[in-house]
Amino acid sequence: MSQVPEERAGDTGDTGAMGTPGDAGDAGSAEVTAAGIARLAGVGRAAVSNWRRRHADFPKPVGGTEASPSFALADVERWLREQGKLAEVPLRERVWQQIAGHPAGAVTALVHAGCALLLVRDRSAAWPALAALPDERLTGVLPVALEETLTERLGPERPVLTPTVSALAPSVPLLRGAADLAAEMDGVRPAFEFLLGRHLDANPRQYTLTPPGPASLMAALATGGTASRAADDTRAPLTVLDPACGTGGLLSAVERPGAVCGQDADHDLAALTALRLALSAETAADIRVRSGDSLRADAFPALAADAVLCHPPFNERNWGHDELAYDPRWEYGFPARTESELAWVQHALARLRPGGTAVLLMPPAAASRRSGRRIRADLLRRGALRAVVALPAGAAPPYGIPLHLWVLRRPVPGERPAAELLLVDTASEHPGQGGRDGQGRDGRDSRDRIDWSAVHTAVLDAWTAFDRDGTLAATPGESRAVPVIELLDDDVDLAPARHLPPRAAAEGVTQLALVRERLAETLHRTRELTPAPLAEPATADGGPASRPAATAGTTTVGELARAGALTLHAGGAGTAPAGAPVAVLTDHDVLAAQPPSGTLPDGPPEDPVLLAAGDVVVPVLGGGAAVRVVDAPAEGAALGRNLQLLRPDPAALDPWFLAGFLRATANTRQASSYASTATRLDVRRLQLPRLPLAEQRRFGERFRALAEFEETLRQASRLGEQLVQGLYDGLADGTVAP
Repeated sequence: MSQVPEERAGDTGDTGAMGTPGDAGDAGSAEVTAAGIARLAGVGRAAVSNWRRRHADFPKPVGGTEASPSFALADVERWLREQGKLAEVPLRERVWQQIAGHPAGAVTALVHAGCALLLVRDRSAAWPALAALPDERLTGVLPVALEETLTERLGPERPVLTPTVSALAPSVPLLRGAADLAAEMDGVRPAFEFLLGRHLDANPRQYTLTPPGPASLMAALATGGTASRAADDTRAPLTVLDPACGTGGLLSAVERPGAVCGQDADHDLAALTALRLALSAETAADIRVRSGDSLRADAFPALAADAVLCHPPFNERNWGHDELAYDPRWEYGFPARTESELAWVQHALARLRPGGTAVLLMPPAAASRRSGRRIRADLLRRGALRAVVALPAGAAPPYGIPLHLWVLRRPVPGERPAAELLLVDTASEHPGQGGRDGQGRDGRDSRDRIDWSAVHTAVLDAWTAFDRDGTLAATPGESRAVPVIELLDDDVDLAPARHLPPRAAAEGVTQLALVRERLAETLHRTRELTPAPLAEPATADGGPASRPAATAGTTTVGELARAGALTLHAGGAGTAPAGAPVAVLTDHDVLAAQPPSGTLPDGPPEDPVLLAAGDVVVPVLGGGAAVRVVDAPAEGAALGRNLQLLRPDPAALDPWFLAGFLRATANTRQASSYASTATRLDVRRLQLPRLPLAEQRRFGERFRALAEFEETLRQASRLGEQLVQGLYDGLADGTVAP
């Protein structure tokens, strides 16, 4: 799915995906923002601001705005190296900065890089000779070579236009760098995926993406399961369509398709999808990607696909209701203006062969809105809608609600319609269920809490059995095959939670009794750990004692880092090695004192920051007082985004002493800066008293005891909530006597 951005940062006009941007400027004029400089040097943005104020020779801005200036990348690199703050810019960072600072915009730069990578792969024998040419000569011969490669791979009706000489002029350093990056990363596909991923991460509000978890589940449902297809070489390759393909995430999730067809209203996204699929080693040669609105200007009107995957735009009022009233695709009823999702459902069915399967990601309201009940009823009567699956909240944007998957099958003429509809509810079983704005009950972001392996297993097991047998035994709270006749009432409400038998309250009275016992034990432990009565320290003669922490001189984290007493690391980077999933400690895990709940994404090799026992982790957003000392359960996990890691030298700093003073309210307040929507902590400005190691350890033991007391309070709160809710449910359903 794509969401056309109202404004694209860096765009300088309507240039097309690979068109001529006009006067492109100097080929070496890549620019970088303060955030990019911070990433190059491995510091926070506050450090870059300090460098600008304190060093008269810091490079002057060459563009941008007063609030967000940009600097010449070459000048910045030279200054950082002269100051000893940069040994060598990593190749991937250099190429990314060339894309981010491209005069024609990052999207055009990405398309240029993708075209070059396609040429490097498909003309591998010719590329070394081309690369040896000087820039001006290379610029002149590249358009011809690219035209041949793009036409051969993507056909003449492609969204990727062949660049002109003037369009390529500012991109030659980028194209050379992209080719070098492909060699470094062992392939053109990981190189392009890295660059595309960095662009999407840098512009999260411009695109509505389908994350890998739901994308792989949708692909498995539509194609009969990726594992079974991979093991069966005799099955014919499938033709797969995504009519709202965005950046191609759903099509990329399909293993070994015979042909992939995609369309998107955003021309730039269609171009990126075409290149992404062409650069994928697993993608078949038949790639057909077009730009345009699939509902108003369908690029594949005669297609009979084996499978359709779609994450359509939600709540679109201007989807073509007025001009498409008599369109033959509305076989199950003309959608209301407010039911754009049901228009996409019928478009998907119209592009399937008889017996083909479509899987759409849908808002939950589409299952119950009264304006769509007649279409839902006809989908049921004719056997087109086969399953509705409720996903956990946080599965995909909008993250605050549990979205649904609709599994549809185009009826085969002459076959009897299915008598039952499969309903599956993973939202109530798996830990993505939460409250508003994607937050779980403990305040953690539900995106980082979903166990996708468990969700995949639950959904695919239920669907495989139902698809084979036409029915499925009910599992309370999880799944049920509901007779269609039961659903054809006045509402035709298909929300799974409304039709599934409830779970037993907290799994029965016995389970509630165990929860009560654990709560009693925890409350007793809380009383034991409650700090002793507080009093001012006194000397032997009764006078006030000196307080070491108050009278000692102070230092800052930044000064300690420069002295080598600790090292600083920023989180958020890294990918999982093949076949070895790595847990991620998120900022929400730190705030809620939970074990690492995230997972590193797959992608091009990039080393994460791994936690070691004794590390101190601090969230940098939100302005709250939260610090965590890494213990054995978190050791080896990767450091998540919006976290700063402090690794103290044990011969100079006690970690609990460090963590305790970093958490002090006055300390975090003076080290915080404020923007219009967020508070950010500059960890380097946090202060500590200068104390000998023995004195540090005295404080550290007390801080450790306070942390244990705090964790016990949290556990008591969780058990209390579980017991109370279980009793409410038990009294309501009769499993607990009043």
